[in-house]
Amino acid sequence: MRFLRTARNYFFYSGIEKDEYNAVKKDAYISNYKVWRLLHVLMVAAFAFLYVGSLANDLLELNKLYYLTALVYSVVASLLFFVMKKDSLAAQLLIYLSISLLFLFACLITQNKPEIPATTFIALLLIAPMFMIDKPFFMTFELAAASTVFLVWMYNVKPYEIWQMDVINVTIFTIVGVILNIIANSIRIKEFTLTRKINIQKDTDELTGLKNKGALIREIQQALDDEKISKGILFMMDVDHFKQINDTYGHDVGDNVICQLGHLLGRKFVDDEIAGRFGGDEFIIFIRNADDPEFAASIAKAVLEGASESIKYPGQESAVSVSIGIAIYQGLEKSYTEIFKKADTALYRSKADSENKYNFYA
Repeated sequence: MRFLRTARNYFFYSGIEKDEYNAVKKDAYISNYKVWRLLHVLMVAAFAFLYVGSLANDLLELNKLYYLTALVYSVVASLLFFVMKKDSLAAQLLIYLSISLLFLFACLITQNKPEIPATTFIALLLIAPMFMIDKPFFMTFELAAASTVFLVWMYNVKPYEIWQMDVINVTIFTIVGVILNIIANSIRIKEFTLTRKINIQKDTDELTGLKNKGALIREIQQALDDEKISKGILFMMDVDHFKQINDTYGHDVGDNVICQLGHLLGRKFVDDEIAGRFGGDEFIIFIRNADDPEFAASIAKAVLEGASESIKYPGQESAVSVSIGIAIYQGLEKSYTEIFKKADTALYRSKADSENKYNFYA
């Protein structure tokens, strides 16, 4: 069973578990996008050269119509690779279609010289898998389908002895191509998995498991720079009398209070919100695409109530209280610093207000 599970993981998920693969496959597709785009630009140059050559060379003229069709396709595909989303399904389908086109090209070359073993086709069986970061299952299907079409096509084209040799060679190198694709994908996907783990560790606050200051600033700034995001709500909060807690009960108790507040926020904000610990006892939440003050107030009340009900000093009856400052973003602030200062000003107003523990910047 263990062997079958390992084989399945390599064949479908490049040697890692399904959840890990799904977490990094988008980054893998994006990283390979430039390679795919370059491949299509090279195809434009190659088929343009072949088409021009077919106008003057009798041997190339046999495939003149194919060269012209392939040139037109390559130009269109290249243009699409400059406008498509890098992680789109269309980009992945297009690269498979282009690989199929290259295999068809190899078939035509072999047909022109049927007395020679299929070296061009075999070379593509080894090269094509190196261009694709995807589940090896799909490349296996691509190679098997191309090889089957090639052998059926060449059965009535080549001398039988040469065709028999091609059957043996194509079968062997199809298997080798599949193995190379599995190895190449496994190495590259595992690199992305390791990089992802390192980035998560770099961006994670050790005490709470939330985002740390650097990750908060970077991701909120990215949201402010995103033209698709024209509104948002920034919450800045800290624990009331936190220095007194540390001085009275010790830093271990203070750290425990921070952990509990961090876990509360981690449970409450699990969707597309940016939530993290800014430093000390200060936490920040940024909610994209929302600017309704009533909605913001309901969020603040829920945090205050949650902190009051669930966060207590160890061995004590008294609950922890939190103060919250709120800044509404409506596309005016262009930097994290601007909106941060507004939320910070509102936070200080809340700390001075014993009646209302959350305030809006005004």
